[in-house]
Formats: sequence, structure tokens, C-alpha cells
Amino acid sequence: MSTSPSTHLRAGVTPVQRRARVAASAGFATQGFVFAMVLTSLTAFKDRYGIGDLTIAAVILGVCVMAGVGTFLADRVARTSGGSRAVLTAGLGVVAAAVVVVSTAPVFAVLAVGFAIYGVGLGMVDAGTNMQAVAIQRDYGRSLLTGFYAAWSAGGILGTVAIAVSTDRVPTDPVALVLLSGSVVAVAVAVLVAARGRRDEVPLHVETVAVVPSVDAAVPAATASASTSGPTRPDIPWAPLLVLGLAVVAYYVNDQAISTWSPIFMDEVLSTTGTLTKLGYAAYLAMTLVSRLAGDPCVRRWGRARVVRVAAIVGSAGLLLVLTAQAPEQAILGFAVAGAGLGLIAPLCFSAAESLAPGHADAVVARLNGFNYVGAVLGGVFVGAVGSASNLRWGFAIPAVLVLAVAVLAGRFGSLHPADRDAPATAHLPGAGA
Repeated sequence: MSTSPSTHLRAGVTPVQRRARVAASAGFATQGFVFAMVLTSLTAFKDRYGIGDLTIAAVILGVCVMAGVGTFLADRVARTSGGSRAVLTAGLGVVAAAVVVVSTAPVFAVLAVGFAIYGVGLGMVDAGTNMQAVAIQRDYGRSLLTGFYAAWSAGGILGTVAIAVSTDRVPTDPVALVLLSGSVVAVAVAVLVAARGRRDEVPLHVETVAVVPSVDAAVPAATASASTSGPTRPDIPWAPLLVLGLAVVAYYVNDQAISTWSPIFMDEVLSTTGTLTKLGYAAYLAMTLVSRLAGDPCVRRWGRARVVRVAAIVGSAGLLLVLTAQAPEQAILGFAVAGAGLGLIAPLCFSAAESLAPGHADAVVARLNGFNYVGAVLGGVFVGAVGSASNLRWGFAIPAVLVLAVAVLAGRFGSLHPADRDAPATAHLPGAGA
């Protein structure tokens, strides 16, 4: 009986690779843990410093801008001998420092500085975790990205619960004590990643990225560079990358809108108080965890395009429930349904991106990660601006429409790479369609 290439690859996974997978998963979980605690603390910061929704929107904009700076730094650090492991380690260190500043800020100006530092760390960790995950997925020879993102969701749930159960029980002034635990976790995982993270083989003297019009054009270019001596030139096909980028933007518009504004929506629109205000985001995170745990098997069975299309439709249905909610229970259900669909979109985008420029996945991931913050700005800032001008209910309307664009784009996911339609022969391409 013959054995498929993917079986050989799975059988050849080493203990070092397994430890790298654990370290990367811990990085994802830590990012979700800290991110959720910071966002669900926004209502406390509003009360502590006497600021409004527009100020919160401005802070979010600043975080997104600085996250773009962090992604730029990640691309540069990834080209050094430390590779993506150094990116993730340094990013976690920056996040730990930022959380200390945010937790102890005596005045709003110091808080703003803390959020700026956090933005840099956020960008570095986002890029570093995805770089590590894509490389580890390639080592394993099978789709793993939704599983890594499931770790992010699990961390986010823990962070949300930590803030929810401590609300009105643990003081946030003058020090947000519970939020400080994020620094401890980030430092511990930074040490783990430094010791156990995947060590990249970084090509020397990487030059400026050359843009080519299509995937087909990238193949001979990569072959030519491999057959000649001299600097390595990663040829990145921007046409398929933009398809993935648009899907990433649409996803993060919705994700950021929910993660930033759902507690405030529950508080101001539906007049809920205390722990209940945090349950909408907790329900969203819980269902992203469920969908991401099931994501990789679903892709192997039905293909990436079908999974993305169904996920987008389910996500938009959940947001419709939120838009029409007259009671907190319906809103919580809507956020849960939205999470069940939206949770799969981002990991499948990064999974598809890995094979766009073979041998230069870090460069592709860094560029795709930049679309993350375009969506975050639109979702975090635009929703807040609309909510300040009218009502947060209307702030969620445009994200609900945008996610439908992902369903339209989903058909392109299966055709980004012709080899994806031949899964057994291309087991080295992670996330290949069935």
C-alpha cells in the first residue's frame, strides 16, 4: 500500500519541531490574553481618566499606526540571523513593558505613551507569531494555522474572563492590578520562545523585494535565483497577495469593531452593567475558538474556498443579530454566531499566503500582516466615530456589509495556486484545497 507524501512528512516531525510548535502556540495565546485584557479594560480607562468615545477611537488609531511600525521592524529583524524567533521574542518583551506603563499610568498622557509602545509590540508579535506558524506548518507538511489561531482565542477568552470577574472587585486606580498579569505572562513566554522557538534559515544579503504580476511569473524567477550565485531576491506576486489582503482587511474591520466596541455597545446601547458587558466579546472569542479547532479538518475535506465562503456568510448573519438586538441576550448570541464564522478567515489567509514566494515566507507574511492594521483602523476608529455621531448600533452596520465581500472573494482562495487543486501531489503546500 502506498503512502502519501504528507504521511511521510508527519512521520518525520522531530521533537525540536514539536517544541517549536508549542512555543509558537504559547506566543499566540499570550497575544490573545493581553489583547483581550487591554480592550475589555477600555470602559475602566474611560471612567478613570474621564475620556469619551472619540478619545478612545484616537487611541486605537495611534495603536494601529504604531503596530504598522512594529510590522516594519519585524520585517527587518526577520532578515537577521535571529529570524522570526527574534521578532517574536522582542515583540513579547515590548508588550510586557507597555502593559506596565498602561497599568500604572497616573495621567492620560502617560497612558497614551503606553498604548503607543503597546502598538509597536503588537505589530511585532502579530508578524512574529504568523512567521513562526507558517514555517512550522511547512515543516509539518499539513495545515496548522487555524489551530495556532485557536490558541490565540483561548488566550483571549482567559483575558476577557480575568477582567470580567475582577470588574468592581479589584481596583483599577491607581494601578490596574489584573492587567499587570499580562506582563508576567509575556515575559515568561518570551523566554520560552527564545529557548524553543523555530530557528529560521535566513538567506544572506537579502535585497529589496521585487514585484511580479502573478504567481506564474514568480516560479521562473525563483528558479533563476536558485540557479545563480549572489543575493537572494524574493519575488512576491502582488495580485494574489492583494486578494488575501482585502480579505484580511474585511476580517479585521469586523474583529476590531467587536473586540473594541462590544463592551461599550452592551453598556451604552443595551444598558447592561458589570460582568454582563464583557460577555458579548467572551461569546465571540469562545466561538472563534470552536471554529478554529475545526478549521483545519474542514479545509482538508471541503477546500479552502468553500470554508471561507461559509464562514463569511455565518459571520454576517451573526452581525445582523447584533444590529437588531433589543436585549443583551440577543446581542451575546449575535456576537457568538459572528465568531463562529469570522474566526476562520484570518488564519486561512495566512495559510494561503505561505506559498506565494517559496523560501521567502517571512517577507510575504510581513506584508500581509500590514493589511491587518488597515482593517483595525477602519473597525476600531470608524465604528467609534459613527457611534459618537449617532449610535453604536449603526457603527456595526458597515462591518456587517464588508464581511459579505469575503464571501465574494472566497472563490479566489481556491485558485490562488493551481497546485492547490491537487492536494495529494502538493502536500508541502499548507492549507491546500481538497
